[in-house]
Amino acid sequence: MIFRFMKGSACMIKKFEKAEEAFLVLTLVLMVALIFGQVVGRYVFSNAPSWTEEMARYIHIFQVWIGASYAVKLREHIRVEAFITRFKGLPRKILETITLIIWFIMALFLAYFGTDLVLSSITNGQVTPAMQLPMWIPFLAIPLGGAGMCIRLIQQLVKIWQGDYEMHKGGDLPA
Repeated sequence: MIFRFMKGSACMIKKFEKAEEAFLVLTLVLMVALIFGQVVGRYVFSNAPSWTEEMARYIHIFQVWIGASYAVKLREHIRVEAFITRFKGLPRKILETITLIIWFIMALFLAYFGTDLVLSSITNGQVTPAMQLPMWIPFLAIPLGGAGMCIRLIQQLVKIWQGDYEMHKGGDLPA
């Protein structure tokens, strides 16, 4: 039963990873197209729709928050390693675990209070200036990014204690 759960979880994680990657690629293409259209409209036709700038801005916000989750997967977040790289084996695993737990708490905080912000925005009926979209849509990036980081941090924690966790850039953790 536990094996079936783990197999199902691995399948869901793979789908999450594919969706995350596809979202980041598609939104990048869309944002570039919107900004290009804005520039062409402004300089060639002397008239560009105002909504394209706002849409590109909100797409970029989603890219930042979802991209933060993706960066956790790749272990590409900025961190100070001068202290932690002095340790090897079990002490290193413990320090990495403490770091990930603190980071998880922060990501959970973002997901929780981001959800609160979304619900508050729904209640207040805020809308965006140019497109008149409900403001909860751009705000949704915060809890989604926080939840994504939580999932990725749990993955990293499991990898540390399974012993197949490798640092990016040649650091040495398994021992």
